Amino acid sequence: MLIGNKSDLRHFVTVSSEDGKAFAEAESLYFMETSGLEATNVQNVFSKVLTQIYRVVSKKAVKAGDGSFSASVPSKGVTIHTKDESSPWKKFGCCLT
Repeated sequence: MLIGNKSDLRHFVTVSSEDGKAFAEAESLYFMETSGLEATNVQNVFSKVLTQIYRVVSKKAVKAGDGSFSASVPSKGVTIHTKDESSPWKKFGCCLT
């Protein structure tokens, strides 16, 4: 993936969008520009990154069936119960101030 940040600062651009797109295409990369200030494509980029990570890990999990990639595949994880009243964070509510 190739992500261009600060797309709201067009007057400071050193690499044009067209050059970025061309480079990404030549390298078989996904390309997107973002702006945190204007909240442009920020959520989309995170979704794309997570989707790509999921695809890579899923492929490794399928290949792990033969035992050759088992060290690189994450374990199943642990269930976290959010209704646990004994949690030390429960007394703070939703957010710390």
